Amino acid sequence: MAKVVSVVGNRPQYVKAAPLCVALAARATVVGVDTGQHYDPELSQIFYDELGIAPPEHRLAVGSGSHAEMTARILERIEPVLIAEAPDWCVVYGDTNSTLAATLAAAKLGIPIAHVEAGLRSFDRSMPEEVNRVVTDGLSSALFCPSQTGADNLAAEGIVDGVSIVGDVMADAARLFGPIAERSTAVADLGLEPGGYALATIHRDANTRQPALGRLVAALSALDCDVVLPLHPRTAAALEREGLAFAGRVRVVPPVGYLEFTALLRGARLLLTDSGGAQKEAYFHAVPCVTLRDRTEWVETVSAGANMLVGDDAAAIAAAVSGPPAPAAWPALYGDGHAAERIASALLD
Repeated sequence: MAKVVSVVGNRPQYVKAAPLCVALAARATVVGVDTGQHYDPELSQIFYDELGIAPPEHRLAVGSGSHAEMTARILERIEPVLIAEAPDWCVVYGDTNSTLAATLAAAKLGIPIAHVEAGLRSFDRSMPEEVNRVVTDGLSSALFCPSQTGADNLAAEGIVDGVSIVGDVMADAARLFGPIAERSTAVADLGLEPGGYALATIHRDANTRQPALGRLVAALSALDCDVVLPLHPRTAAALEREGLAFAGRVRVVPPVGYLEFTALLRGARLLLTDSGGAQKEAYFHAVPCVTLRDRTEWVETVSAGANMLVGDDAAAIAAAVSGPPAPAAWPALYGDGHAAERIASALLD
């Protein structure tokens, strides 16, 4: 039986791995590796509990640090794991430091790499995630694109071998776990009215440093609507460091799990976020998105009118919130919710 090592390290990767590991486990031995890039229980263990992911066989516990420090620690700790496990495939997800480090380690050991969510480009090399994507795609043997755009981006870089358009595994997660999230009482527990609030997330490195952080705090605090903000630990530390606090109608709550977040998202009038994964989650649940970045790798959502890029400009944020994009139809941009099955077949047949 084939053996697959699946490497995760942060919230979106737990969500992506959940449906894929189920599809792979039916036909292969799946060995889970959690790098510990997200190490707070609210951002890590809760996802294993909620999504039914088997506990990882290997926890690397790298913790926080600079990009170089995290990447180096993961490289050092994952190499002996890959040598001992000797898998047929090393599966990596998205664009994090965990993705980059696992890719580099596997490539140097001659282990084939499968990149789930290949071909995404924001065309902004100042984003660490963009660098991670480019390097990972260049070293992968199997590149699974969520849409035609990803395949086109790879072709423009001369990468055509091993490229497949399979859809997005996060669409699989939305299909599988959306009905479960409907049973959550998260909206009622916070005393919220469905459709009567905005949901917000801020965590990206560039947005947790000045001057962007101060601009976003001021912009969200000035909005004339209720805003629920599950506070990421990185953002909480940045606010304390800079002596900043949200005000106005912003309601700060602790981090939430995937199912609770999905329930809050489905009940929201719109989403304000700098997260790549949350942009897609909003699309899958037909919630208009206002992205607190100048560029996005999920360009199809912008073209469809479901996503507006506003950066940290207060006037643009206020304008987007007062009249958010709401497409008349929500086409299936990223597949039919069965990407995991296609990926499993491609790797194991």
